[in-house]
Amino acid sequence: MSMDPQREQLRGAVQRNPHDFIAWVMLADAELEAGDINAGDHAATRALQLRPGHPEALARQGRTRWMQGRHDEAAALLRQAARLVPEHPGIALWLGHALEDAGQPEAAADAYRHAHRLLPGEPYITAQLLNWQRRLCDWRGLEALSNQVRQAVAQGHAVVEPFAFLSEDASAAEQLACARQRAAGIADGLRPLPPAQVRRQGRLRVGFLSNGFGAHPTGLLTVALFEQLRTLGTLELHLFALNGDDRSAIRARLQAAADTLHDVASLPHQSIAARIRDTGIDVLFDLRGWGGGGTPTVLAMRPAPVQVNWLAYPGTSGARWIDYVLADRFVLPDALAAAFSETVRRLPRAFQPSDNTRALEAAPAREACGLPSRGLVFCCFNNSYKLNPRSVQRAFAVLHGVPGSVLWLLSGPGNADARLRAAASEAGLDAARLVFMPKLPHPTYLARYQHADLFLDTHPYNAHTTASDALWAGCPVLTCPGDTFASRVAGSLNHHLQMAEMNAADDRAFVATAIALGNDPAALAALRDRLASARDTSGVFDMAAFAQDFRVQVEGMARENGWQGL
Repeated sequence: MSMDPQREQLRGAVQRNPHDFIAWVMLADAELEAGDINAGDHAATRALQLRPGHPEALARQGRTRWMQGRHDEAAALLRQAARLVPEHPGIALWLGHALEDAGQPEAAADAYRHAHRLLPGEPYITAQLLNWQRRLCDWRGLEALSNQVRQAVAQGHAVVEPFAFLSEDASAAEQLACARQRAAGIADGLRPLPPAQVRRQGRLRVGFLSNGFGAHPTGLLTVALFEQLRTLGTLELHLFALNGDDRSAIRARLQAAADTLHDVASLPHQSIAARIRDTGIDVLFDLRGWGGGGTPTVLAMRPAPVQVNWLAYPGTSGARWIDYVLADRFVLPDALAAAFSETVRRLPRAFQPSDNTRALEAAPAREACGLPSRGLVFCCFNNSYKLNPRSVQRAFAVLHGVPGSVLWLLSGPGNADARLRAAASEAGLDAARLVFMPKLPHPTYLARYQHADLFLDTHPYNAHTTASDALWAGCPVLTCPGDTFASRVAGSLNHHLQMAEMNAADDRAFVATAIALGNDPAALAALRDRLASARDTSGVFDMAAFAQDFRVQVEGMARENGWQGL
């Protein structure tokens, strides 16, 4: 596979003149963009050797350490560079990224704010600041930042990350525009592989590309399905893991379920694409999409003849290299299809699988969880960036209507919890009615749902894996489906569980339903009994049947591209 022209030119430049500092700096950027961390490290090191202590060289080495997962070292190097050139917005931005992963969330926000002050009109920096403020539940100036990012998308700037854009109150058409712009930026100058064809006959080879093959939401959602597909035996399963082996039980199960689990974590993008092509994959599922840690560049090289967006990214890819999106009729109704660049295929069930082999551990006492000994427990264990002012104020209205109740939340980064307590006080609530759960191992976290009476969802970015967890553990989920894929996932699960009354029409109905249930123990108990029955009878958690339906969809896509059967 040939290299992209810029890298070729820069490699040639440093061969001709090994003392060309600028060429080494630019080569470090090009190598890192291509996912070749070792080559990027070499180029950054040579630049530092030529000019020790130069901020541009320090910044590239810091970026390299960040990509190597050496986050503390990355933050130290980028801090050093930022002190030397405090007016450099790009270095401030990279420092923010490193500080995020080094466990210094408030310092990361300061770095992003500094970069934004230096370049207030740059939409990429604005989007980074907006996204991180959402994670910290820091809502100062949020509306102005959001409007600036939405305007950038409307103007065609290919710099806004589609995943972060899902948290904005934007339409599906805006999400499509954002994704298309980002995809066009990646495709520009990229050399795809020569076209490949689906095999005419024989057992289909199906690939799955993800950075979540382990103790990660993607691994948790898919492992039981892969085990059932292995039992069926009609598809040859290949998992391409962008993440290393975390030694988890989920990773071991995934390894056993797949025909082959390919560890491609340390490979450059070109090499990953070559591995997929050499494996002879017919249908490749992208299980990361525009989420962090994904490799859209690999998909853009077209390593497989049929490529599918499914499960991990709740929206359109906007990419011409993704042929299909696999969904269901609730989460992606006909009215939304025009806002998807892919051909829509639908499962006759909720599109989201789940691990139905999980057993609930015994829950500790309420007091051990920080909960009061009595009183109704509302919960929302969604990530902090989903807890926007609308969703939080809606939940606070419910607390006002149910005396003695508490809201149980997942603890967020930095000072997020303190900001939410302050918001509760401003809303006239005792801040002690917010209880925070630290991040816990999955079985320990799952057991906590036995103390939760009702899950209050967020909008516009729903509970996804978290909704599945809650429902599996017996906790009903109240949601308010919107007009985008990301705002309809929890609603899809309720719909397919035949619990449509838990899909509120609007915020007023959401609050009224939650208050009514919170003040009627008998009605809430009956609802939980219905959920317990639906869990076993609705088919939502029947992974053997899911595997059959999934196989039909894979074979249908392959037939549309030349496969004639076994």
